[in-house]
Amino acid sequence: MALLPVLETARDTLRGTLILPSDDAFASAARPWNLAVEQRPVGVALPADVDDLRTLLRAAADSGAPVAVQPSGHGASGDLAGTVIVRMAAFDELEIDVAAGIARVGSGVRWGAVVEALEGSGWVAPAGTSPVVSVAGYTLGGGHSWFSRTGGLGSDNLRAAWVLRVDGTHDRVDDESDPDLMWALRGAGGVVGIVTALEIDLVRAPAVWGASLTFDASDAERVIRAVRDLAEDAPRSVNVFVDSLRMPDAPEMPPEIRGRSFVTVQVLSVDGPADALVDRVRFSGSVQRELSGPTSPGAVAAASNEPTEPTPGRGASAALSRLDDALISDLLRFREHPDQWPIMGIGMRMLGGALGAPRRPGFASIQGAEWLLHALVPIFPGGPSEPGDASIAGFERVVAPALAPQTVPTFLGPGQTLALCGDADSVERLRTVRDAVDPSGVLHEGRLPR
Repeated sequence: MALLPVLETARDTLRGTLILPSDDAFASAARPWNLAVEQRPVGVALPADVDDLRTLLRAAADSGAPVAVQPSGHGASGDLAGTVIVRMAAFDELEIDVAAGIARVGSGVRWGAVVEALEGSGWVAPAGTSPVVSVAGYTLGGGHSWFSRTGGLGSDNLRAAWVLRVDGTHDRVDDESDPDLMWALRGAGGVVGIVTALEIDLVRAPAVWGASLTFDASDAERVIRAVRDLAEDAPRSVNVFVDSLRMPDAPEMPPEIRGRSFVTVQVLSVDGPADALVDRVRFSGSVQRELSGPTSPGAVAAASNEPTEPTPGRGASAALSRLDDALISDLLRFREHPDQWPIMGIGMRMLGGALGAPRRPGFASIQGAEWLLHALVPIFPGGPSEPGDASIAGFERVVAPALAPQTVPTFLGPGQTLALCGDADSVERLRTVRDAVDPSGVLHEGRLPR
């Protein structure tokens, strides 16, 4: 059956909206969060309810145009030519059981709404650093958060999900009713069904406390070594991030940071002050700026400076099994070279804690990794892409000797597949689960090529 007539018929049936390439709103509706990614879908759907989703699945089966659920535009991995993108904004329920520490969250809800609802409750969400990322996309892709050393990956907090299967059935799934599907949902959710809502564990946080220390770049090696050494003693209640930043010497930058390089260490505890640990970092260099004291997840999210509008960007991530002195020296030597100016930031996240012992079985796991790194290369309009590509390749070469066996799916870059997130047996098991629930490829293959 011809593609366009099928989609036009589906559009006439929906309570929601199906935007096609001939519509004025199509370009805006189809754009991903990372504007550097080209998707080229054949339609963008904004379903109003589960019946609309069923209509889209039937249209996909009839037309051969698979559906790809992309709630907020994050996680775009590459070309979606011939695909209908599904946005889930209408699935916006949010219910929190404070007594039990459980939230039921619709797949169109973004983390900012959950964080705001939990303020002052004694619980925090296992949320990422950006409040505009969808709960569903983050959780179903693994998801590493400010609180992952305390509560585990986002996917580890997934208790149950309401799943629409390609045969049109829609029900609540948990580890008792369908353990194989739940295993797949924890890290590779988008390839085995359309999740309309999630039930997630919250993270107990009786006294959220934070510290942020900024050092000059000349202290970077001593500071990073000091943070590295904390990992041996840091309790799971403490979470640590490091950012090595080199700001462009560009007129768009504020004068106080334009052209400057510095290192920032952020410590976040769910159980009150962690002064003894912070002191070990504080005295490793000359602190240029320091903030510390009681805080809240909302304040942390506001201070993350994550983009609140779609922007273009590139980068590379790496989960590392070690961060020894030699690798720190190699990384900083690479970082300081003038040719590496395209890399504005290298973020380092301490792993361990709850991440080393997942509570629930799932495809996503970062056991065996000690650090999670990300190099950020902004894209400036009109600027050449080659220097940034070269810097990303250089970063990947430096960290290659210390790569862990797998990484988190939400940290994959465009074009990378789930083969980087599990061993051969896990990937084969995932294919088996997908083939059982979607033998005809009604759902887009995502990061698991058929």
